[in-house]
Amino acid sequence: MPHAPAKPLSLEEFKKQRKKPRDVNKEFAEKMSRIDRFAVWITERVGTIGFFLIIFVWTVLWLAWNFLAPKDLQFDPPMGFVFWLFISNLIQILLMPLIMVGQNIQGRHAEARAENDLEVNIKAEQEIEVVLRHLEYQNAILITMLGKMGVSVEDALRK
Repeated sequence: MPHAPAKPLSLEEFKKQRKKPRDVNKEFAEKMSRIDRFAVWITERVGTIGFFLIIFVWTVLWLAWNFLAPKDLQFDPPMGFVFWLFISNLIQILLMPLIMVGQNIQGRHAEARAENDLEVNIKAEQEIEVVLRHLEYQNAILITMLGKMGVSVEDALRK
């Protein structure tokens, strides 16, 4: 007769040992400063097709006006476009570090979510192990019951 495994934890005992799940998104949001929120907000907006279209339309209008408008209404002489280059460079200089800051913050948030996912997976593995122990325990009980009834497992499976 097989040796019965130790009695597994009850559901209540297991629940007492289990830690409450964390809301990593809420925790991360609470730790962010105003400037961090601003950097993430800018990063999320600049990386959209809408922002691209705004820059594209602004550029087309600027260049078209300074190519096609009467000479006395042009404010940035064609072929030089010094003022347009200055504004474009200014936008790039200001946005580049701000986007990098936002991406770093988003990266930290992603890392926190990944760590939380690992914790959840470890908890799920522990829960599966508890379920498997229960199944093993129930299997041992059934085999013992069959033995007391005088029926072998092979006979029980054949019927």
